[in-house]
Amino acid sequence: MRKINFWKMSGAGNDFVLLTGGRLGTGTLKKLAIRLCAQKLAVGADGLLYVGGAGKNAVSMRYFNSDGSEAFCGNGSRCSAWWAYSAGLVKGKKFTLKTISGELPVEIKGPESVRMRMPDVGDVKLGHRGGYPAGVKTVYFLNTGVPHAVVPMGGLEHADVHNLGRSLRYNKAFGPKGTNVDFVHIRGGKIHVRTYERGVEAETLACGTGITASAVALTLAGRVKAPVTLVARSGETFRVWLKAAGAGASDIYIQGPAKIVFNGDITI
Repeated sequence: MRKINFWKMSGAGNDFVLLTGGRLGTGTLKKLAIRLCAQKLAVGADGLLYVGGAGKNAVSMRYFNSDGSEAFCGNGSRCSAWWAYSAGLVKGKKFTLKTISGELPVEIKGPESVRMRMPDVGDVKLGHRGGYPAGVKTVYFLNTGVPHAVVPMGGLEHADVHNLGRSLRYNKAFGPKGTNVDFVHIRGGKIHVRTYERGVEAETLACGTGITASAVALTLAGRVKAPVTLVARSGETFRVWLKAAGAGASDIYIQGPAKIVFNGDITI
C-alpha cells in the first residue's frame, strides 16, 4: 500500500485523473485507469492521463480510457497541456505535446483555454453505408486520432444517446473495434454535439476528438464553414479551424476549456 498524488482535470466536463512522475509501465497504467476512474468507488473519471517532461519545451502524455484501453484523447491532451503549463513543466505559452498520435503543437490562449493542433484526417466517408437503427438516415465516418461516426439528428435534447450510441458503437459497418458516435444538430450557426464514447461505454459531457470529427464532417459536407463553433453536452463551447485536403482535412486546430478541478492523494 502506498499513497500517490493525483490531479482531477476537466475539459468541458470530460474528466480525467492525472498522474505524473515515476516510471509507470503500460500494465500498471491500465490497472490504475480501471481502479482510479471507477465511479463512486474511487476518484471517478472518464480516463487516466500520465504526463511528464519530454525534453526541451515538450511534454509527453499517455491516455487510458476508464476500461483500461489506451487511445488518443483530444480533451485529455489539452488538459495535460494546461496542467504542464500550470505546473511550470514548460516555459512559455507555446510548446509541443507528444502523444500516441504524434507530436502536436499547443498554445495557452488564456486562463484555462488551450489551442492545440489535431492529427490530419484522411478519407472522410460522407455517406457511410450500413444497416443502421431506425431514425438514423445519414452517417459520416472518419478518424480524428480515433474513429468517429457523426450522425445528424433533428434535435438532441430527447435523443436516446446511450442506447442508440451503444448500438451504433458496435455496428458491423465500423469494423471489429467499433467507433465513437457523435449525434449532431446545427442551431443558430453552432454545432451542438452529444457523444457516446468507446472505451468509456457511455455518454460523456464533451469529447475533443468528437467535437473535431463533427466540425470536419459537417464542413466537408457543406453544412457549415470553418472556423466552426461547437457546443458540448456540458454547454461549454469549442472552436475548430481546418482546411479541406482532398477527401479529408489538414491544419486542424481545436480550442476549448481545460482546468484543474482539485488535487489530492489516494492509497493504492
